[in-house]
Amino acid sequence: MQRGLPMQPTVVLLKEGTDTSQGRGQLLSNISACLAIAEILSSTLGPRGMDKLIVSDRGEAQITNDGATILKLLDIVHPAARTLVDIARAQDAEVGDGTTSVVLFAAQLLKEVRGYIEEGVSPQIIMKGFRKASELALDRIKTIQVTIDKSDPEKFHSLLLKCASTAMSSKLIHSEKPFFSKMVVDAVECLDQEDLDESLIGVKKIAGGGMQDSLLIHGVSFKKTFTYAGAEQQPKSFRDPLIVSLNKDNAEVRVDAVSDYQAIVDAEWELSTASGGAREDWRKVILSKLPIGDLATQWFADRDIFCAGRVAAADLQRVVQAVGGSIQSTCSDIRREHLGTCGRFEERQIGGERYNVFEECPKRRRARSCARGAEQFIEEVERSLHDAIMVVRRAVKNGDVVAGGGAVEMDLSAYIRKHALSIPGKQQFILTAFAKALEIIPRQICDNAGLDSTDILNKLRMKHANGEKWIGVDVDGADGVRNNMDAFVWEPSLVKINAISSAAEAACLILSVDETVRGPQSEAPSAGPRAPPGTAARALRGRGRGMPRR
Repeated sequence: MQRGLPMQPTVVLLKEGTDTSQGRGQLLSNISACLAIAEILSSTLGPRGMDKLIVSDRGEAQITNDGATILKLLDIVHPAARTLVDIARAQDAEVGDGTTSVVLFAAQLLKEVRGYIEEGVSPQIIMKGFRKASELALDRIKTIQVTIDKSDPEKFHSLLLKCASTAMSSKLIHSEKPFFSKMVVDAVECLDQEDLDESLIGVKKIAGGGMQDSLLIHGVSFKKTFTYAGAEQQPKSFRDPLIVSLNKDNAEVRVDAVSDYQAIVDAEWELSTASGGAREDWRKVILSKLPIGDLATQWFADRDIFCAGRVAAADLQRVVQAVGGSIQSTCSDIRREHLGTCGRFEERQIGGERYNVFEECPKRRRARSCARGAEQFIEEVERSLHDAIMVVRRAVKNGDVVAGGGAVEMDLSAYIRKHALSIPGKQQFILTAFAKALEIIPRQICDNAGLDSTDILNKLRMKHANGEKWIGVDVDGADGVRNNMDAFVWEPSLVKINAISSAAEAACLILSVDETVRGPQSEAPSAGPRAPPGTAARALRGRGRGMPRR
């Protein structure tokens, strides 16, 4: 008689209440979550894209159409959908533009292959096809990209203006594109053209006024600090001043009588009078991290010297980096090499505030853009300027551009679809799906502009099949299509290269996940760190219980 098989013991690996989801259903669920994210962002793409009004739990409202900003404000918690958030942030940090495009393209890739997943095609085959198609797309971009000629400065400046204008086409400030494009290009040209450190371009938000009241400062500036009455008698403008930067240690004097205090004040005045004669003719601007007293302020005013106390350490450091010299910890033995200088110093009224402005700084080339406008829009103005600055910076650094408005996507789609016909097996379907997913960019631009996307895409396919590689969407013309390279709708090729490679890798990452394990505590609100032993007893001690007898 055959003995029965012994019962296998149950092995418990996970905590009770742990949620495990796996298999094809989990993969399809992740794809649906990514499509929901793309649905939110789709209406913001292109020059006729809509804006989103996002209200936080504290009632703070923000209006924006920047993809990375929207995803950050939405606070998405789905683990697979957060992959799209990460690639949008990476795109924003790397090139500054194309954040919406990269999310839409990644989601469309997943949408095109969802049917193959349902039919049982292995995700590994799809991932292999995506990586192959991505390599073809990147090689094609490097083949057709146009290199900007930098030999003619005026022509190069004009081309940068067009790149900046294209980056602002879908932003809230698109109505002021010529004004802000010039500001952005001038700011980038202020930098050292070798390293192009964008952190040296600061954007200061000053509420009030109109967007046309924004200005660019070729140097550094900081908000006017608190001063005593004598500061109003000081001169507010200098040409080629010498600048002293102080960061003295704080000191404290304690007195017991009024007469002692008066003696200290008299001694301070005599010391100031005795120490100022030799160098008062070349100390024109004095900056100090610590406060400058009323007597010293009046003394400087009598000698036509400008002084500012309580300057923030970061502002003081930025000024020293721009004007030269070094921060001094004592007022004695200050020599010429310790001093900085600039072409022009001025205390300027901007909006309702006054700012100390240092221009034509010799040591480090900096720029500060002062963005003006209504309080509701000024945050979006700052984001738009940042994106345009990054695009122009990339155009200067790399010098390669392609046509925007869906032109390069349609060319890549036609190229990959043609290449797919030469490949046997399932890979042909995957490459065709990749080529079809690229069409989401021109299609969405048409939908957001109120055009017939089916008709426009048929025209684009016909033009690109005939070898017209720069034909893209025209949201203003009657025909709906045009040569966007001739129309100066340009984008740095690095924007497209980064977007396509990031979207393909994100899609492969999501397709490679077939199981999600969620712990039982992951959905519960965090209770914070555990209190140390004895905390409750110490908290109750003294609450009506009296002190213990000794």
